[in-house]
Amino acid sequence: MGWRSRGVEIKTPEQVDVMRRAGLVVAAALEALRAAVRPGVTTGELDAIAEDVIRTAGATPSFLGYQGFPASICASVDDEVVHGIPGDRVLRDGDVVSLDCGAIVDGWHGDAAVTVPVGTAPPELLTLARDTEDAMWAGIAAARPGRRVGDLSAAVEEHLRSVGDYGILEDYTGHGIGSQMHQPPDVPNVGRRGRGTRLVEGIALAVEPMVTLGTADTVLLEDDWTVVTADGSWSAHCEHTFALTDRGIWVLTAHDGGEERLTALGAPYGGR
Repeated sequence: MGWRSRGVEIKTPEQVDVMRRAGLVVAAALEALRAAVRPGVTTGELDAIAEDVIRTAGATPSFLGYQGFPASICASVDDEVVHGIPGDRVLRDGDVVSLDCGAIVDGWHGDAAVTVPVGTAPPELLTLARDTEDAMWAGIAAARPGRRVGDLSAAVEEHLRSVGDYGILEDYTGHGIGSQMHQPPDVPNVGRRGRGTRLVEGIALAVEPMVTLGTADTVLLEDDWTVVTADGSWSAHCEHTFALTDRGIWVLTAHDGGEERLTALGAPYGGR
């Protein structure tokens, strides 16, 4: 593999292909989790479903044991923004749950997250989840060789500012990804165009806006993992891993490689 630009890992096409395999495992796990979310299920039961999908595919959960994290997914409910620990919490009708999942195949990582309503969620929560996902896609679609990370950050922020008065987390960001789950560079969800690491073919990044219905202020709970909103407002979190190829953008954790959404946004699809 090559390395350039302050320690940023640049992947060969063959390494990106392995990351795609990891990404498809993540996509399958999140698909199974979406289908399982309903009132009465526990976050611990969701964790078991994800781990089974990952291990059945011959992959390894990225999160389990990472810096001591005790589960295979993060399950963050209502005012929990990210890094919620699965357990005996029972999902209720009207909740919203962020499900974050990672998998390793032959030493290479995939990482993605979705926000899923539980039963009949309030309209404002459905809108929040949709706007967060759309902002993620806007950020990914801004990627081109020669542009900079700040172009992605600005696209995420500009979309969210245009559709609502949301809190956008700045202390928690997206990240580089590859032979480790978290690598340089950070990918903030607010930023200025033309700033940050230059994008090149072979770079792989995880874009993950974290958005609240209130302020962007957060509190870390005593478990040293779960991040909640300081004002108790509900939140959403969406994430995909993508790589820049010689053809364009390849969303490694989307079943279709991101082709449908990227094409709709006028961005070049780079899947193989």
